Amino acid sequence: MSIVVIAEQQAGKLNRATWETIAAAQQLAGGASNVPIAILVVGGGVGAVATELAAAQVKEVVTVESPALEPYTPDGFTSALQQAIEQLAPALILLPHTYQTRDFAPKLAARVDRALITDVTAVKAGGGETVFVRPMFQGKLTADVVPQGPPPHFVTFQIGSFRADQAARGASPAPVRALNVTVDAAQIRQKPEAPFQEAKQAVDLSQAERIVAVGRGIKGQEHLPVAQKLADALGAELAASRPICDAGWLPMERQIGSSGQTVAPKLYVALGISGAIQHVVGMKGARTIVAVNKDADAPIFEVADYGIAGDLFEIVPAIVAELQK
Repeated sequence: MSIVVIAEQQAGKLNRATWETIAAAQQLAGGASNVPIAILVVGGGVGAVATELAAAQVKEVVTVESPALEPYTPDGFTSALQQAIEQLAPALILLPHTYQTRDFAPKLAARVDRALITDVTAVKAGGGETVFVRPMFQGKLTADVVPQGPPPHFVTFQIGSFRADQAARGASPAPVRALNVTVDAAQIRQKPEAPFQEAKQAVDLSQAERIVAVGRGIKGQEHLPVAQKLADALGAELAASRPICDAGWLPMERQIGSSGQTVAPKLYVALGISGAIQHVVGMKGARTIVAVNKDADAPIFEVADYGIAGDLFEIVPAIVAELQK
């Protein structure tokens, strides 16, 4: 068995979710030397990204470069990756479950007529087979899925399911080599424009290292500055559960959960958030979770590493005061 991780980069900047997928690949390989891992990088100019990825403990980093691949288009990527997969002949193809992956991966899997399992949160062994675990019904249930048919099988991993810092680094840089593929620009039907930005203050919470999130316990929009002061003191981004964004107290771009963003920061502080499953599925990958809630029986305490049962309007100012010291 061999594994290929398809890295995601834009304008020479690597998406951190790629390192999470590398960690998943290394877990699947289980340290076995007979399960080689290759990282595949596609784009118009990926030399710097390939050098960055060569730090991983993998067999090699493979690049596919063409002017027709920058900017990203599903037609261009599907054509290039199909050729690359034919040359590498892996058993598994792993990708981060990003917006870009969701755009081209189904097309690519259909093109090569192979199975695709999406939004995987865990991997386990069962009956001599590799079993992939993925959520169903907005995280209320999970399904154990085994791909059928001949390899390669495509698998996308939910952001936050694996930690980027758990990806093993090699003692020396992995070799980097280029694949020879031909991408016909005339066959690319899409004409992409500049990436959409809803507003100047738009934020990608999936890249944040620290997040302070608020829920119904904040009581009113006028109390948001209490949470903002804590976020400022921590150097964190401010986020919220769905009811807060539905009420218009914070923009939708700051919603975390099954219908918002999925995050995996180093620190996640939940203020007045009960811990409904729809919210938890979006933040359970955080390395350290701190919850503040008046209800000592709130479900959020089941996933929290540290919990404070008390009034956030008393506790948060005290924490800010200590941080400012």
